[in-house]
Amino acid sequence: MNRVLENEFYYLDNFQAVLDWIVQRYPDLLTDEEQAFIAAFAALPQPARALFVRMVMRKGELFRASKLRYAEIGCPVEAAQHLFPTGWVSGDPDLTLDELFDLLSKPELVLAFGDRLQHKNARKAEQLEALRASMEQTAQETAAESADQAAGEPIGASDAGLPVRPFSLPFSRWFKECGDVALRIHVKPLCDRLRLIFFGNLRQDWTEFVLSDLGLFRYEQVEFSPASRGFRERSDIEHYLVLHDCRARFVEGIEPLEDIVRDVPQHAFRNDWLESRREKLLFQMGQHYEKVKDWPNAHAVYTRCRFPGARGRAIRVLEKAERYDDAWALLLVAREAPENDAERQHLLRIGPRLARRLGHPKTIARRPDPTRLDLCLPMPLGDRWVEGVVREHLAGDDAPVFYVENMLANALFGLLCWRAIFAAIPGAFFHPFHRGPADLYSPDFHQRRANEFADCLAQCDDGRYRATILGHFAEKAGISSPFVSWEYLDAGLLELALDCIPAAHLKKWCERILADVKENRTGFPDLIQFWPGEKRYNMIEVKGPGDRLQDNQLRWIEYCATHGMPVSVCYLQWEQAA
Repeated sequence: MNRVLENEFYYLDNFQAVLDWIVQRYPDLLTDEEQAFIAAFAALPQPARALFVRMVMRKGELFRASKLRYAEIGCPVEAAQHLFPTGWVSGDPDLTLDELFDLLSKPELVLAFGDRLQHKNARKAEQLEALRASMEQTAQETAAESADQAAGEPIGASDAGLPVRPFSLPFSRWFKECGDVALRIHVKPLCDRLRLIFFGNLRQDWTEFVLSDLGLFRYEQVEFSPASRGFRERSDIEHYLVLHDCRARFVEGIEPLEDIVRDVPQHAFRNDWLESRREKLLFQMGQHYEKVKDWPNAHAVYTRCRFPGARGRAIRVLEKAERYDDAWALLLVAREAPENDAERQHLLRIGPRLARRLGHPKTIARRPDPTRLDLCLPMPLGDRWVEGVVREHLAGDDAPVFYVENMLANALFGLLCWRAIFAAIPGAFFHPFHRGPADLYSPDFHQRRANEFADCLAQCDDGRYRATILGHFAEKAGISSPFVSWEYLDAGLLELALDCIPAAHLKKWCERILADVKENRTGFPDLIQFWPGEKRYNMIEVKGPGDRLQDNQLRWIEYCATHGMPVSVCYLQWEQAA
């Protein structure tokens, strides 16, 4: 692929590459309209295709030709002539007043409306509101008059209160003195569907190609088998679009949530990663109901989905609704097979409370206690970043301290297990711009790559792990990874970690991350201190005044303490406050 600056039609080539990819890998999923578009697009002259792609990649569907001038395209009006017969683009389209205001500047509005603008120095929004009221009244009167005349009745006899379509005129009639031409693109939804088929989501867009061409983003090269498709049947695409629409309406927060929940498909999808999106959306809707204390609807939504945490929230909602027997019954079911450490922790917290409500025997959960470190230090004049203050206090020439939080553990895991993470598993990678596998957070992520991960972790037993981690650090530097933050990782820190952290401890970290990638990739202690001369380390979670350990931090600390890995919790107080 040519560098962007060497190819003035880079964006057109990228768009065509997407079409070619789709035709090659998804021909059975395309509608007649999509197939016809792809075939007709290739037959257009290059300037027309380039203009079309420029419009697709820009925001909105309305453009002025004067804003679409590109040296490689030439005259945009001339190029657009070849697009008009396709129906994809129209010239001099009908515009509502709102659309016109979006296209024109304030000086142009003064020229277009003259004395009809009562306050020429007012903001555009105020001018629009005043003109809209005037236009609506005129449109209402015109509609009523037309209806009366058509019915042969006296003017005014019809119901003038009926809603009237927004008044619209061709751009040239709105602003006759303007020498510019307006264009409207009509097929952006179609192009969005094609983009969705390629990327498997609507989050990524055409800039992925540009950033990759410029070398700003780099992606691991993974082989694509014929089975590596994000969508396996047309219904997958339609289901994605339904979920996307429901999510957009949910985020907008204008209409009743009950209406949106009703539109979320009831049945589970056969596409696993698409099903995870459906369940996540339901979980978020349940959280909203819970936030507004609508316990019945929150419980109804939680019981519809299997998203991690939904069962625990359902127990909590039953408790809030004072349905203690139902909550206890569900808790007993969950205790038999907790879905992950997060749910197990939740059950340990809520169980004693429910037992007390119901008069059951009291139980006490035993947890390993980490080493506690209490510090009382002078309050800094400037930045009160507690982790930084503790780091500076504890660090010594022979015992450096680094702020790593989740970065180091994830990086060591990501570098050691690089080959397994980017294994060419069907459905995990289906286009060249994946930062990580599509099923990264799926419950069977580890299981589907069990042999690959087993080989990676076995290197901690036979000593190969160090060479693998350092080799991948050099070989893969800068390539996007869901675990490696290259900007925060350097060779010195990496080698110190490999010198001081025992292989058995590193293996335990990796095993825990693999047990639940989504939950266990966070919560690691803030600081790590190394004693290179003694080949040892200590992890330190820092809590400032009034701060307390979060659930995911507690789980990591307990795990490390259980497996004999050095971890401390540092509680910092300021001398002035003391």
